[in-house]
Amino acid sequence: MYVESKKGKTRKLWQFHGGLHLPEKKEISLDRPLQQATLPSRLVLPLQQHIGVQAQSLVTVGERVLKGQILANSNAPVSAPVHAPTSGVIIAIGEHAVPHPSGLTGQCIVIQPDGDDSWVDLPEPMTDFKSVDVRELRQRIRESGIVGMGGATFPSAIKLNPGKPIKTLIINGAECEPYITCDDRLMRDFAGRVMEGTRILQHMLQSEECLIAIEDNKPEAILAMFQELRDEENIEVVRIPTLYPSGGEKQLIRILTGREVPTSGLPAQVGVICHNVATTAAIADAVLDGRPLISRIVTITGEGIGEPGNFEVPLGMLAGDLIAQAGGYIEQQPQQLILGGPMMGFDLNTDQVPITKGANCLLCPSEEESPPPQPARACIRCGRCADVCPANLLPQQIYWYSRAKDLEQAQDYNLFDCIECGCCSHVCPSHIPLVQYYRYAKAESWAQEQERRESEHAKQRHDFRVSRLERLEAERKARLRKKKQDLKSKPPAKKREASKQEISDKDAKQAAIEAAMKRAAEKKARQQHRPKNTDNLTSDQQAQIEAVDKRRLVAREEKEQQKEHSE
Repeated sequence: MYVESKKGKTRKLWQFHGGLHLPEKKEISLDRPLQQATLPSRLVLPLQQHIGVQAQSLVTVGERVLKGQILANSNAPVSAPVHAPTSGVIIAIGEHAVPHPSGLTGQCIVIQPDGDDSWVDLPEPMTDFKSVDVRELRQRIRESGIVGMGGATFPSAIKLNPGKPIKTLIINGAECEPYITCDDRLMRDFAGRVMEGTRILQHMLQSEECLIAIEDNKPEAILAMFQELRDEENIEVVRIPTLYPSGGEKQLIRILTGREVPTSGLPAQVGVICHNVATTAAIADAVLDGRPLISRIVTITGEGIGEPGNFEVPLGMLAGDLIAQAGGYIEQQPQQLILGGPMMGFDLNTDQVPITKGANCLLCPSEEESPPPQPARACIRCGRCADVCPANLLPQQIYWYSRAKDLEQAQDYNLFDCIECGCCSHVCPSHIPLVQYYRYAKAESWAQEQERRESEHAKQRHDFRVSRLERLEAERKARLRKKKQDLKSKPPAKKREASKQEISDKDAKQAAIEAAMKRAAEKKARQQHRPKNTDNLTSDQQAQIEAVDKRRLVAREEKEQQKEHSE
């Protein structure tokens, strides 16, 4: 189909599979103009108001803080800081009830407002944002704590760094869920601020086109946004048919561009980035005024509320305090309090939970509006859930495998492509709470994946330790082998000393032999000289001389032998 956009220009629109036409019930809160919530006696600020790593407190109990001051932050890539919505004193830091389906508590900072509403020194406005480096703009958006305010709460600065060219920037003003009107009221009252944020985003992403999508049941918002357009800009306001859940990211991309985001893929893969109109306005506040995200518009609605309407609410205000400013509960004990809309919201166990960055609506329906759920019966395999599924899944198959806790099979049927819109549960004739089964299966799958990652990490550490020990042992053995080789190639010191001793002994023996030979030669030379006065000797004298010589020879030989033995 084709619709008229800017200046009579027509644009082709596509259709997504399934969807529902639901009673809108938006007039309940749109009858009254936007109101400013009065500061309560205390503000409770959860440290986890975003997808990613929880922020860590930067303040202490008893410290006085100023409006806009950073109270908590994290150096993790996926995180967002928390700022003070007003000036006051930190009176507590600890566990407090937070808005979550589990009803569990979370770490929170509690501020007692002082009534002065004194601002901290804000960073310089970037009014000429087109001359500012895109990295500086992203840093400003990150430091301002801006996250997706349509409910996803993903840090916006990361989304603005897709790493690939973006052809189409989509500003999501569809607000397709019944009862919720905060985005409608924002576009009516602050269309200029939304358009300024749109221009900033288009400059940062350098997209070829920018489409502001609004359902055709919001004529005042469409007109207000039309009036903010400039002729020279490549920005269009596109009216789309009212069909739930046309505000879903993948469904809206399909409607406007005809492109299909792949299973488990991201819009950037098909050259598209989507931002909610509230997020866009918050980005304009951060860039043009230096103001962090410290408040948001919240719809208070339902027939159980005395004076439904839309309120500009400081973050951290308790739901009970806000409802009291909206006329309170009609009944003393309301039967149900929902954070969000009737399709994708969840029940709150108490109204003593704070408004956070992703909280867009508090719905208190009457019993006629939201009758108690009927008991679930067996699935009759009628196929209505598959007919209305906007993600084109097979809900009944995912239900069976989720119920049987066969999570791998459920994932094979693209469990994580389910946007939990509730269309299947709404049309189920057996009143099976299908979405609750899908949420359970997703939570269990995430838990198993986390356990698997921790197990792999432990195995990697074990393998690293074993490898290190093996390496050390191999190095030790290599040193031993080298030592043995060195010993073989070089005689040991003892052997060298023994060899030297043998050489020394041989030299000594040779010297002894030479000395003996010298003495023998001298003896022989002496014997060759005749003794004097030996002529005319008698026979007795001659015999005496020979006996003396004989004794001398024997004595000399004995002395020689003793000397040799002693050596």
